[in-house]
Amino acid sequence: MTQELWELLGKGILETLYMVLVSSAVAYVIGIPLGVLVFVTDTGGICRNRAVNFIFGGIINLVRSVPFLILLVAILPFTRLVVGTTIGSTATIVPLVAAAAPYVARMVESSLKEVDHGVVEAAQAMGSSNFQIIYKVLLPEAKPSLVVGATISLATILGYSAMAGFVGGGGLGAIATNYGYYRYDSETMLITVLLLVLIVQLFQEVGLRLVNHIDKRIK
Repeated sequence: MTQELWELLGKGILETLYMVLVSSAVAYVIGIPLGVLVFVTDTGGICRNRAVNFIFGGIINLVRSVPFLILLVAILPFTRLVVGTTIGSTATIVPLVAAAAPYVARMVESSLKEVDHGVVEAAQAMGSSNFQIIYKVLLPEAKPSLVVGATISLATILGYSAMAGFVGGGGLGAIATNYGYYRYDSETMLITVLLLVLIVQLFQEVGLRLVNHIDKRIK
């Protein structure tokens, strides 16, 4: 391993973290309201609306059913429109958000379904508005599950970012593709895989510690 390659790997780690963290943040800005909307409009929700639930649920399912590499290529014109290029770590954030936001929405919906319905009924009995129930009851009660979901989502988005290396994305995925795959450099390939595994383990450990801190059931 040359000094140049170590420097390249260091840059790849920073690019990977940049892509994953930024795209995850934007995906959650979109995914949390979308997941809440699908949950509260579903059967048994506090704002039941079959039409809204069907439309937004259908959009989520449609985007989630498209493999990431196909989605990445399909929205290349949109990516170029947003960031001015289709190559590099910044350009990769656009398809990452497009793929991750529906995934996050389903994770949020699943977390909200774990909240005891009795807590919601108690809030309704006290005269809380639907917004107050969402903001002060559902989301706080689902916080531990939401953190677990975020940890899983980060690992999934990291996997997406690595796949983007095959079509000009940056980060460790691009290094694994350009050096490990095309140049048959098994050592570089192994190191990039190990680095990706370590990053996933880091996300998992931070997420687990955070859950242990905020979960009221853990003493």
